[in-house]
Amino acid sequence: MKIIKKQVQISELKQMSKKMFGTLIKVVVDIEKGIMVVNAELHSDEEQLLLKKGSKQKNLWGINLYPELYGKKDFVEFDSMINLRPSQNNRTRSVDDLKIQKIIISITNKLVVK
Repeated sequence: MKIIKKQVQISELKQMSKKMFGTLIKVVVDIEKGIMVVNAELHSDEEQLLLKKGSKQKNLWGINLYPELYGKKDFVEFDSMINLRPSQNNRTRSVDDLKIQKIIISITNKLVVK
């Protein structure tokens, strides 16, 4: 697992994805701190790392990145079990709040570069 606070090259994410799942890399984004954790088998492992580092659970959202689709609409997939949060009105594995989706996309666009 790796915490990303500064920019990461898409080529590094491609290498990580090939070693893990082939086409995707699991990511948890802290929408308050503007950071993310990458490269774990489970979103919950990434979530736990950020919680240990002081993140608040309500700010952590699981996504998948498809490095080969960098720059395209399908680069980010909002799908993780950690997103199931009825207490935050998120009743699916997706991120239902469009405002939160935009924040996540903004953070990934800022941190992941060519």
